[in-house]
Amino acid sequence: MQIDFAPSRQSTLGVEWELALVNARTGELVSVANDVLKGVAANHPDLNEDDEHPHIKRELLLNTVELVTGICETVKDAKEDLGRSLAAVREVTDPMGVEVFCAGSHPFSPPLLQPVTDKERYAKLIERTQWWGRQMVIYGVHVHVGIDHRDKVLPILDGLVNYFPHFQALSASSPYWAGEETGYASQRALMFQQLPTAGLPFQFETWEAYESYVQDMFTTGVIDSTSEIRWDIRPVSNLGTIEMRICDGLATLEEVGAIAALTQCLVDEFSSILDAGGSIPTMPPWHVQENKWRAARYGMEAIIILDAEGNEQLVTEHLAETVARLEPVAEKLGCSEELADVLKIIERGASYQRQRRVAAEHNGDLQAVVMDLVQQMRKGPDAS
Repeated sequence: MQIDFAPSRQSTLGVEWELALVNARTGELVSVANDVLKGVAANHPDLNEDDEHPHIKRELLLNTVELVTGICETVKDAKEDLGRSLAAVREVTDPMGVEVFCAGSHPFSPPLLQPVTDKERYAKLIERTQWWGRQMVIYGVHVHVGIDHRDKVLPILDGLVNYFPHFQALSASSPYWAGEETGYASQRALMFQQLPTAGLPFQFETWEAYESYVQDMFTTGVIDSTSEIRWDIRPVSNLGTIEMRICDGLATLEEVGAIAALTQCLVDEFSSILDAGGSIPTMPPWHVQENKWRAARYGMEAIIILDAEGNEQLVTEHLAETVARLEPVAEKLGCSEELADVLKIIERGASYQRQRRVAAEHNGDLQAVVMDLVQQMRKGPDAS
């Protein structure tokens, strides 16, 4: 099976941000995405009511809308694009008494009571995955980065896998599930990997080996489309990108920008290493798997495995070293300010830490947690 990779301009950017719709008074999830999307289309001068907005999309559940940027040169451009889409959503949701927020999961709304969007591919997913599929009340942030040559894609994927726990710890925002404290920084990370073809990517020596894997998936009926390969990091051949899908939902544009900058800088650094004839170190799959679990469980307090030799370090310490190393790359890409925002997340605490603090301050009231997340999206991460 031949999979053509459509090269992109190196290190161009695209971001997807999944948002939850909640009752402005109670914080409960509300399944009004269809009404929101109709309203957004009605407010757009070039769209009919039934047309899909180019940057505001449906998702699996009717309590969700997804903001999708165009192709951006810089993280600043991507943040401005998302900001415009968020404003367009608010034009519709504010009069409805609906708020938006983003975290890896909703702290208390029952997952099994959330209606699924009436679309064939979603119905097929639920039919196949049953109970697990109906649990997927989760929200994430995906970052696409352009790659200028097919042969770079898999080595860069392997490089990003080394930083899996860094992204997971920074974004971890799903400590609560259906009203319960899970004990995990990211319940979403372990929930999502229950879907077929989701979870950690396989690592391939050659593009041909990847093509052979995809052919096997088609032959055995596992997938009908390459988009059904839902790895945490994956090639997107038709777009000419590598897509980083690790992150839990992020509450603010500042945090989305920080994650996008870290992704863009790492991909650009790896690309430059390959252009210079270098290679990117890999770790054994069992180290990668352990790192994912540690980051999902312990978040910012995870001691992570750094290399094939088994050296370890606190994830926040290695993040600080990584940001310092990437500063020249960020300056070249025009995202120095956004990369520095990674350090602000470390200083302020990741969302799961802030959520637990709010819950403790309100005697365990998870409605207060949702309302705090709502305010963060409106006013920034220091609104807590």
